Amino acid sequence: MPHPNDQKRITKTSLYSWVLYKSIPLQLAVVGIIVITVAMRVFPLEMQKRIINQAIGMKDVPALWRYCALYIGSVTLAGVLKFAINLMQVHIGERALKTIRERLYEHLLSLPVQFYRRTSPGNVISYLITEFIPVASFIGQAVAVPAVNILTFLAMAGYMINLNPTIGVISISIYPVELFVLPRIQKYFRRANRRRIKHTQALSGLVGEAVSGVHEVHSNASIPLEKQRFSRVLNKLYRDTVLQNGIKFAIKFVNNFFMSLGPFVLFLIGGWYAIQGRFDVGAIVAFLSAYEKLYDPWKELMEFWQVYQDSSVRYQQIMRAFDHAPEFKQVTEGRDPYHLDNDVEIRNLSFVIGGNVRLLDNVSLSVKGGEHVALVGFSGSGKSTLALCVAQLYKYTGGSVLLGGREVSELTKQDISYNLGMVAQHPFIFDGSVKENLLYSCRSLAMQGGHCPGGDEPSLDDLIKITQQVGLFTDVLAFALRSRLAPEMDSEALKEAILASRKEFQEGEAGMYADVAEHIEIFDTDSYSRYMTVAENIAFGASNAEPFDQEHLHIHWEFLEFLERHGLMAHLTVMGETLARVITDELGPEPDHEAFQTSPIPEAEYGDYLKVANRLDSGEPLSEEEKGLILKLALGYTPGIHKGVPLDKGFVNRVVRSREDFMTLVTERYPGAFTFFTHDKYIDALNIQDNILFGRVRTDAQGAEEEINHRIMQALIMQGALEPVVEMGLNFQVGSMGDRLSGGQRQKVALARTFLKAPPVLILDEATAALDNKSQARVQNILTSNWKGKSTVLAVIHRLDMLPYYDKVVVLKAGRIVEQGEYQELLDKKGALYALIHGREE
Repeated sequence: MPHPNDQKRITKTSLYSWVLYKSIPLQLAVVGIIVITVAMRVFPLEMQKRIINQAIGMKDVPALWRYCALYIGSVTLAGVLKFAINLMQVHIGERALKTIRERLYEHLLSLPVQFYRRTSPGNVISYLITEFIPVASFIGQAVAVPAVNILTFLAMAGYMINLNPTIGVISISIYPVELFVLPRIQKYFRRANRRRIKHTQALSGLVGEAVSGVHEVHSNASIPLEKQRFSRVLNKLYRDTVLQNGIKFAIKFVNNFFMSLGPFVLFLIGGWYAIQGRFDVGAIVAFLSAYEKLYDPWKELMEFWQVYQDSSVRYQQIMRAFDHAPEFKQVTEGRDPYHLDNDVEIRNLSFVIGGNVRLLDNVSLSVKGGEHVALVGFSGSGKSTLALCVAQLYKYTGGSVLLGGREVSELTKQDISYNLGMVAQHPFIFDGSVKENLLYSCRSLAMQGGHCPGGDEPSLDDLIKITQQVGLFTDVLAFALRSRLAPEMDSEALKEAILASRKEFQEGEAGMYADVAEHIEIFDTDSYSRYMTVAENIAFGASNAEPFDQEHLHIHWEFLEFLERHGLMAHLTVMGETLARVITDELGPEPDHEAFQTSPIPEAEYGDYLKVANRLDSGEPLSEEEKGLILKLALGYTPGIHKGVPLDKGFVNRVVRSREDFMTLVTERYPGAFTFFTHDKYIDALNIQDNILFGRVRTDAQGAEEEINHRIMQALIMQGALEPVVEMGLNFQVGSMGDRLSGGQRQKVALARTFLKAPPVLILDEATAALDNKSQARVQNILTSNWKGKSTVLAVIHRLDMLPYYDKVVVLKAGRIVEQGEYQELLDKKGALYALIHGREE
């Protein structure tokens, strides 16, 4: 029988309902262990009394050994059982939390797009990850902590009454008074904690907002205003945090006061009884130990109460924040997903936001299956909104959208996945490889019972074909050529193919690649390479060991001695100082990210070099660490790329002459630390492109690298090695949100993953806006030649010269369709489209 929590929306579940969620047998096992544990806590008290009264009092050594052994055994067993209880608590709590997070994450992803326009991502992350941590603690402890502590309290109280009813009853009577006082203080603690959490979240949102809008802050010089807003919330947080802690310390004071009353009663009344001979010493010791242990349950219950209060507040706030119903059902129930015809019918469609802002107003449009329709209009005309309503990203407020005769608003997300695909103007790329992003739509469809035309997971040939169609193939190849072969790869055959390709390029003007030979600087042991770093030129090789890489070579003592011995150190120091001054002067205090593409100074270290440059300008002596930075900068200088300072011919000659000595030194002292550039061997420390070329591409010729990569591709095809190389490129990691890809590359990935899915209906919302003219034309040719008559295309167009390719053009203005028809027909009418085109041209 399913648990009630599995049948209701996650935000409608209570915190208590998770305590026994699929864990009743485990919770019963915990209670059983607790009963044994409590017995093991009382047993040592009786042993204490017998050790003092019988073993020590009677001077009975065997009894002493026996009672001590029983004492330590019971204490050890109690500790082991407590350890087991703690582990089971964590297991129960974390398992429930895992389910809560999974269910809530699924719910969050199903919420309307508009919800995320008014909700900070930082708050969502904080709620889902951080704020739930106390909830797991409470769920795990909800049965075990009350059970173990109540049973312990009762057992200790019973034992104390058994020792002496009068003292036991008086000592225990203190606790009802405490039970009356503390909850009233706790009420104020709970209120303060609720306000503190509220102000903390507000502060988090305020900081996130200011950081995201820092350009607006700077452009308005509004730092004082933002500081005022921040201080206002911070002061509230300060007051409530101080108040909360003050109440917490008051609770501790009350606890400690009542705890001290027990020994006071024992010493006063128990001492009088002992003087009268009515209470023995062993009983006093056992009674005192029992009272101390009587307080432990009370203390743990108070801490548990605080955990409960904190968890309850957090849980309620989280669920309240996300208590929104999804606009559309996620999966079909009682039927298979629809396989719909791909005609689209829009009737009197309206979309209103904010109560009275009509983004779409009575729009009607008929699109036949396989027809390609372009939506155009100035910004704000409603063309993107119309596309998003058809794609079920927005829930329209009036009218109807029929897909294959079915109302779009009544279809499930699973139905939409089977029948429709979309590419946005700013597509989202997920962290992972290019291949994982390309397969994203197909894998999602496969999880819902469907499949792409190429099967559940398209083959490598399918991926290569689709990347060629959208113009991504050259990018994928470039990713691969800039990569090194992974050590774990079985790559001997590939290395042989790369070396064979190298021979073709080494023939230079006599070979089939003669037209690109002038754009390649071949590695030559007798010449200085302008496209290698100074360090690579000295070594005439690439490092394999950390002490000799670019980050550490400048502090290697033996390398420093080598530089001094060959008269290179002084020149490198001057070069590094000059570079630091020139580059920081040129880039200024806050350079753009793009400025570092041709800079020898890494972006992450720019602040350090700014300080060094300021010290050089002021004439202050540099520290040893700063001298190391100067040397590191000089060693990383590549004149063909960086062009910061000219190279002295004498220095160049000394570098070339020093190579042989360096190779000898490294071979003798540090074998394997460097791979030297040898024309007939594969160089593991270099990427594939450098290995094939046995040199570097000269970047001063525009388009040279693209042409050379094309020739490399030809060479790899001849060697039968293109596919494994391309597969390496497909495994290129794109970074968080695809930040290692350009805007055009992101759009190509998004187009390719949707084309792989080949949906019956395709929505394109300015899907080629970031592409160059050549790439846009290529994508349009694919749509026209491969998709027309097969898949319905509804495209929001920003380049009006693409309109002749479409069967129908729809012109929108202020949320209404003002004109629709064939391209030439509308131009001849000289109506809205004619004005739009000529308005763009002017």
